[in-house]
Amino acid sequence: MATLNKSVPLSAYTQFSRTEWAKLSNSTSDILSATERAKLSSLNETISAEEVSDIYLPLSQLLYMHMTQSVKLHENVNQFLQKKTKKVPFVIGVAGSVSVGKSTTARLIQALVSQWPNNPKVDLVTTDGFLYPNEVLEERGLMKRKGFPESYDIGRLIRFLYELKSGRAYIEAPVYSHLTYDILKDTVQKITEPDVVIVEGINVLQVNKKDRRIPQVFVSDFFDFSIYVDADEENIQSWYIERFKLLRNTAFQQSESFFHRYRHLSDSEAVTFAKDIWSTINGVNLEKNIRPTRHRADLILKKGTGHKVEEVHLKKM
Repeated sequence: MATLNKSVPLSAYTQFSRTEWAKLSNSTSDILSATERAKLSSLNETISAEEVSDIYLPLSQLLYMHMTQSVKLHENVNQFLQKKTKKVPFVIGVAGSVSVGKSTTARLIQALVSQWPNNPKVDLVTTDGFLYPNEVLEERGLMKRKGFPESYDIGRLIRFLYELKSGRAYIEAPVYSHLTYDILKDTVQKITEPDVVIVEGINVLQVNKKDRRIPQVFVSDFFDFSIYVDADEENIQSWYIERFKLLRNTAFQQSESFFHRYRHLSDSEAVTFAKDIWSTINGVNLEKNIRPTRHRADLILKKGTGHKVEEVHLKKM
């Protein structure tokens, strides 16, 4: 944070408390049913009607303003240039740490955006699909660096976004399996003429500093609006440990799971193992590569205990 003097802090963001942000919504009806919220929830994060109405409905309305202004600008520019070009998709980026709940946030946004008055076609793409396959990571000695910048095929992700913003009618994205912990061969996500695309991942606001072979074009250059899901590391680590314990009793029990070998860990063993992964991999990645990108987001959702958003920071215009 910069300062003009010691008593006057400067910030690029306007801060809202939960109560202040909730008052911005002009709707009092339930937008998502209990069944719909349950489908959007994650393993250790339930979505309450209050969270939708207080946090995500105002966010959806703000995004709708940006979208409609983008459409209007496109129409005006077409008129000025005397051209009839097709409007390219409106792209929303969602970033944040492992286990902070960014995937849930992305799914919630997708569900709410789908209900906009213009009934847009909305696709959600995760950057996990752009990780290098395990075979490549093994060859490069990067399996314990999975999620770090060097573990992603950034060139392929940039090409995907370039095609998206070039107005291509049909694009394919690779798909990642959290069960097998690897890219699914011969499986792609088909994206056909979307109006809105949400791109979610820990790396979407990062810039390429090391690999000079890749042009200095960044993932966020293709975003029309970006969101960073934030929380204190103590909370995120706690959520990660809890999720690991839940997965031990569910997904890890399946023979095809990459972590099948850990299915018999006791509670204390699971906690010790998860803490070790956090301290040597996820926590390091958060500190060095993920949290430093927070200031590049247009909006920051700051969570407290129980995954409840306590503050919203909106970049000034």
